[in-house]
Amino acid sequence: MGIAGRLLRHPQSVWVRKALFQVHLWTGVGLALYVLLMSLSGTVLIYRRELAKAFSAEPRVLAGPGPRMTADELRQAAKRAHPGYEVSQLFEARKPDQAVEIWLGRGPKKIQRLLNPYTGADLGNSMQAGFRFVLWLADLHDNLLFGRAGRLSNGAGAVCVTLLCISGIFVWWPGIDKWRRSLVIDWKANPWRLNWTLHSAFGFWSIAFVTMWGISGIYLSFPGPFNNLVDLLSGPQQRSQDLRVGDEVLAWLARLHFGRFPSLPLKIVWTIFGLVPVVLLVTGSLMWWNRVLAPWYRRRLAEQRHIQEHRVPHTGSSTPVYSSRRTSPS
Repeated sequence: MGIAGRLLRHPQSVWVRKALFQVHLWTGVGLALYVLLMSLSGTVLIYRRELAKAFSAEPRVLAGPGPRMTADELRQAAKRAHPGYEVSQLFEARKPDQAVEIWLGRGPKKIQRLLNPYTGADLGNSMQAGFRFVLWLADLHDNLLFGRAGRLSNGAGAVCVTLLCISGIFVWWPGIDKWRRSLVIDWKANPWRLNWTLHSAFGFWSIAFVTMWGISGIYLSFPGPFNNLVDLLSGPQQRSQDLRVGDEVLAWLARLHFGRFPSLPLKIVWTIFGLVPVVLLVTGSLMWWNRVLAPWYRRRLAEQRHIQEHRVPHTGSSTPVYSSRRTSPS
């Protein structure tokens, strides 16, 4: 039977499959923390618009005993509240019960505050803590908090995730006679077999989503080659407002990556599959322990026991023990 036939019927015996299993195993181990961060942060950011709207509500103010303060009076009130800062921007709300937003700076440091338009009292940061957390989470997901260097590292991580998916397809294939078993979870199996079936079934049903996130992550980190490919296939863009088929594909790739849909049911689907990599991470880590760490640990214990059993008994004295039998010099 040739290698193609063995891959089709008994893939476990083919060296290519064994090599891809090692690639899949160690790539997964190396990406564990990265996958965890991307999965959790990306799942939360599916609801970014809803969270931003919930956290961007401005405090309401009551009309004071006097008239509203003028723009100059508000600037002076802000400078008194923040000595050493200069006002750069002031945004007055249209409604009388809304606060005034004011931006101040002192050298490279910038702050954004809300003021009561009747009293000039400082009402706090114009961006609430929850809103700032959403921005921080988006920066973590997009740039790993390290700007351009983080974006490039994110792209490398997306390449590795795509490699993980490709190798996972080959590792998942159990043979033409057994492939149906790998689609479901065997709840009656022993713990290690159950863990394998969980990893196998979740991996199969989520492979399209995870591969999409990997490829779209590459595009969002390295858009240049993708745009060049669209230019090559579709020709130059005639007008800025015209979208070519390739541009539409790339726009949809970004939309699919972030789950930007108005439909709540679709967002829930993206949420469920967005958390599947965490399940794959846990089950894969358990398999790594069972196949690699546990045997290594058992070997170490066996070696230590062997050394202890063959060690010369300790006499309790540092003085060397000599034989009473005298030997003649040679």
